[in-house]
Amino acid sequence: MRARFGGGLSETGWGTVLGFTAYGLWGFFPLYFDALTPAGPWEILSHRILWTLAFCALVLLVTRDWRWLGPIFRDRRLLGGLVLAGVFIATNWLVYVAAVLSGHTSEAALGYFLNPLVTVALGVVVLGERLRVLQWAAVGIGVVAGLFLAIAGGHVPYVALTLAFSFALYGLIKKKLGATLPALHGLTVETIVLAPAAAVILLVLGRQGDLTFGGYGPLHTWLLVGAGVATALPLLCFAAAARRIPLVSIGLIQFVTPVLQLLCAVLLLGEHMPTERWIGFAIVWVALILLTADSLLSLRGSRTEERDIPVDDCPR
Repeated sequence: MRARFGGGLSETGWGTVLGFTAYGLWGFFPLYFDALTPAGPWEILSHRILWTLAFCALVLLVTRDWRWLGPIFRDRRLLGGLVLAGVFIATNWLVYVAAVLSGHTSEAALGYFLNPLVTVALGVVVLGERLRVLQWAAVGIGVVAGLFLAIAGGHVPYVALTLAFSFALYGLIKKKLGATLPALHGLTVETIVLAPAAAVILLVLGRQGDLTFGGYGPLHTWLLVGAGVATALPLLCFAAAARRIPLVSIGLIQFVTPVLQLLCAVLLLGEHMPTERWIGFAIVWVALILLTADSLLSLRGSRTEERDIPVDDCPR
């Protein structure tokens, strides 16, 4: 039986709430970044990095949790992996913000619909994982969707593909590094290594007269500062959720983000969705349905095997 907190929700219930909170916040990011105009994507990226680092540093200072920093910076393999992870997540942030500010939020949403399929494909190519039949079918349909969008739209959907691959590669690196590094620690190191570049970008923008920070009222300034909390909070909620609920549940909840992003694009930001893009989305959704069905069938099979194992024979 799952433990209950204060007679309220069970541990699984809290995990579900935290999971929906994380993916819900990510889903409404287009509205947040749209509110940051006239700041450009490079300025928003730089503020996001620096204020995220400031937020992480404040949390670590309050909790007195900083002794792990020294060992990480002495571990070249771990530090190198986190630097590479930082580059991929910064690329993802930059392209995503640029897509929102240029009116391509729907294509960004497509990228996050494609992300699970790219992740599965990378598992085969890089990790040598073996796919089940439904997984192969899902990946194949995903490729068909990409080809259809490229042909029907007259160009490769580079925004969606860049977002899907950058986030999938980020996740792959974190998987290779192991799950022992807490989310807050990893985010702290990633923003530490990115902070010098972010500072240089702001200095260059300032010299060019393109810096908006402090020049468009206190609300705009505080929204730029708040980008740090907006970045760290859903990640911490996600990390807490992942410890409490099965991976399959996380996989199902993650579709909340691109659905909300698509709704924000069409209903609130006034983006036009051509017919061929709707068809492309529909093809991707078929692939995701197959991937979800495979995950549920796999989970049911593993539970059946657990029930068939005698209690005394269960591994300790």
